[in-house]
Amino acid sequence: MFNRIHVLVMDSVGIGEAPDAANFQDEGSNTLGNIAKTVNLKIPNLEKMGIGGITPLKNVKNITSPKCYAGKLTEISSGKDTMTGHWELMGLLTSTPFPTYPNGFNTELLNKISNYSKRSIVCNKPYSGTKVLEDYGEEQMETGALIVYTSADPVLQIAAHEEIIPLEELYDICQYTRSITLEEPNLIGRIIARPYIGTPGNFIRTSNRHDYAVSPHGKTVLDTLKENGFDVYAIGKINDIFNGQGITKSTPSTSNMDGVDKFIETLKIKFTGITFTNLVDFDSMYGHRRNPEGYAKALEEFDSRLPEIISNLTDDDLFIVTADHGNDPTFKGTDHTREYVPFIAYSPKFNNGEILPVGNFSDIATIISNNFKLNDNFTNYENTIYNHLFSS
Repeated sequence: MFNRIHVLVMDSVGIGEAPDAANFQDEGSNTLGNIAKTVNLKIPNLEKMGIGGITPLKNVKNITSPKCYAGKLTEISSGKDTMTGHWELMGLLTSTPFPTYPNGFNTELLNKISNYSKRSIVCNKPYSGTKVLEDYGEEQMETGALIVYTSADPVLQIAAHEEIIPLEELYDICQYTRSITLEEPNLIGRIIARPYIGTPGNFIRTSNRHDYAVSPHGKTVLDTLKENGFDVYAIGKINDIFNGQGITKSTPSTSNMDGVDKFIETLKIKFTGITFTNLVDFDSMYGHRRNPEGYAKALEEFDSRLPEIISNLTDDDLFIVTADHGNDPTFKGTDHTREYVPFIAYSPKFNNGEILPVGNFSDIATIISNNFKLNDNFTNYENTIYNHLFSS
């Protein structure tokens, strides 16, 4: 058993189409596999941890480490969005997917936002976060309007130049929007404040993004950990994804590498419980923007930090690397892709390593629950991984 478990989510790093990919029009998607085919991907540390044994990857060897267990997990919930994936990793299944808005939002909702903010609204379409600034940023600066847009995800995003609409005002507008989108017919997964700076032709989104999510619709293993006095350290956008539910300490991050820095800083703190880290750049910067070269570089940067992470682990630590969905940068469209996600578990005290049978996202909740002897129902999920991991 372990005093600490660390779950690190490589946001959107899928590893091959899921069995039900056809239901999502995602046949042929394979985020990691197709990146490896497109770019000469060099991830030697993930290779040593067994990622090449989960699925064939071009130029990545199949190595089984005596310190690592590697496999892949499939999602049971109906959806392929951020919240659905993260919630299931922590044991909460979602049977009804969040709605998306391919035609934008209804007039009634937009009028409420406009009346509250006393500002007009432009765009109201699915859009790339950078392209929307190219097309509407200058108008927003001239008129003081709100740029409202969505994507293939269940989100409503509001972009505004920080010099035109101060952050406090933008956040207040987003908080109001959150308050009126908590149930049908306007149930929206996340409201996202998207501040930016710069001049026409040179707009840059800032790190002052803020997400306003709905709370999980039920209990997760995070809640049970907190109720039983264990620490739950959320790093990156985890706190937003769970709307603070089940979190004891939240540390935001500005990038993948900042997230790794914050994670390593947390490893140096003495505590009993878990860390839960999300590295979002894979998804937001490269997956949605269909940039396999940038995605590969981000993977290589993360891979280069793994020795530093591992050097800060002790026999009392279990380190799990996984993902929440796919987002194949070589695939059609700009949406997430319904894929298996990797599962890699490392501990300095492991003496055996193997490639595991296919598991479910919720197996991670089972591992956490059983490890900390929590009196909850997360141990009831069918589990194909737990016994392999704890018989070493």
